[in-house]
Amino acid sequence: MTVHFPFQNSYSALPDTFFARVAPTPVAAPRLVKLNRPLAVHLGLDPDLLETPEGAEILAGKTVPAGADPIAMAYAGHQFGQFVPQLGDGRAILLGEVIDKDGVRRDIQLKGSGPTPFSRRGDGRAALGPVLREYVVSEAMYALGIPTTRSLAAVVTGEHVIRETALPGAVLTRIAASHIRVGTFQYFAVRRDTDAIRQLADHVIARHYPELQGVERPYHALLAGVVARQVDLVARWLLVGFIHGVMNTDNTSISGETIDYGPCAFMDSYDPAQVFSSIDEMGRYAYANQPRIGLWNLTRLAECLLPLFGEEQEKAIEQAQEILGAFPDTFSAAYQAGLHKKVGLFTKRDGDEALIQDLLDAMAKNTADFTLTFRRLGDAAGNDDGVADVRAQFMDPTAFDDWAKRWRERIAAEPQSAAQRQAAMHAVNPAFIPRNHRVEAVIRAAVDNDDYGPFEELVKVLAKPYNDQPDYAAYQDPPLPDQRVLRTFCGT
Repeated sequence: MTVHFPFQNSYSALPDTFFARVAPTPVAAPRLVKLNRPLAVHLGLDPDLLETPEGAEILAGKTVPAGADPIAMAYAGHQFGQFVPQLGDGRAILLGEVIDKDGVRRDIQLKGSGPTPFSRRGDGRAALGPVLREYVVSEAMYALGIPTTRSLAAVVTGEHVIRETALPGAVLTRIAASHIRVGTFQYFAVRRDTDAIRQLADHVIARHYPELQGVERPYHALLAGVVARQVDLVARWLLVGFIHGVMNTDNTSISGETIDYGPCAFMDSYDPAQVFSSIDEMGRYAYANQPRIGLWNLTRLAECLLPLFGEEQEKAIEQAQEILGAFPDTFSAAYQAGLHKKVGLFTKRDGDEALIQDLLDAMAKNTADFTLTFRRLGDAAGNDDGVADVRAQFMDPTAFDDWAKRWRERIAAEPQSAAQRQAAMHAVNPAFIPRNHRVEAVIRAAVDNDDYGPFEELVKVLAKPYNDQPDYAAYQDPPLPDQRVLRTFCGT
């Protein structure tokens, strides 16, 4: 049987200034190393057929399936604050769109599928390591309940790519609500193509914000909608200790999904100034800077939409500033609400924010592990025997003792039982995250030894991040000193 993709493409029906039509470049010997079978079923695809040699050829870009309309999308972007008027998909090709079982339109994109007109002298290929990293982390984010692009498959190509050395080549099949970015709007704004901006905005509203169709000021409402989703997204990142690493405007999704897992990482020890990306030398995208950068990126989107707000520029700017002005308070509310849940508070009282901040300050001062401190705090909420495991996260355990006394007094004022509080805390404080040293270990096993056993096991564990999973308890452990990963790389 032939692998069937029920494509219903809409983006490629837009004017040809929005993209370049280009087919994937065939590879030598594609071999499927991982298929996300549940996701395939959800997309209306047959996982058994995708696991055949024919399926592997499609997922590697060697064969283009019927109904596909392969394109490389055009966009611009601010990269570390510097504007580049033309970026675009330099190593990714959108095969087409399908409607999933929830009725949601999803992009199916091949990442690492060969050069495009936007490649800027690059080879358009991807190495196996970055493909596995994106598979692991994006699927972990999905299991954590954070909006994200997803990974359908990873295929090795039978060819090598040249970076610092020769590395195994691979292709990732990425699934997204769409691949439209702030940078997509910037691409047309810098060209002063207001008609294209309007067409793009109308497409985004129909696809991602259909409730805004027919409202009095749809483009104002669109900006407010994107702001609300980015507020929610960045707050969720901070609440699990995630650092995106490259929050450029071309990596800011209009749909509100986490996109482009390059030098991303999860913190081990809590440090608001933590940076992992090897190219972020100034700390622009450090953990605690992410809300500020989120607002900066949204301001760039607002600038693109100004011509749609009306002919009076000063009034349009004033209206955009009013919408953007909601960001700090709405972000603070979302972040603080999440922190309340992490420490087991169901109500809000004066002094709560100071109590929580004192814990974070003590964690930073004592290099406490971010994930384990909150997870073990949940244990302690249900059983005093768990206190020792929380104390063990602090270099000076008395720093926790002083705080814990105040915390006990605060939670005692609420009606929930200890068991209820523990269950609620465990539902928001993961036991398992894709720790950097674990991700690096599975990459090394695959790249050096063609061994995907560690990768499969890590993906399995991370699929249930809020469960204790005693058989895999070692995956909770932070790295030993010689296992620490201090720098992560884009992999492009």
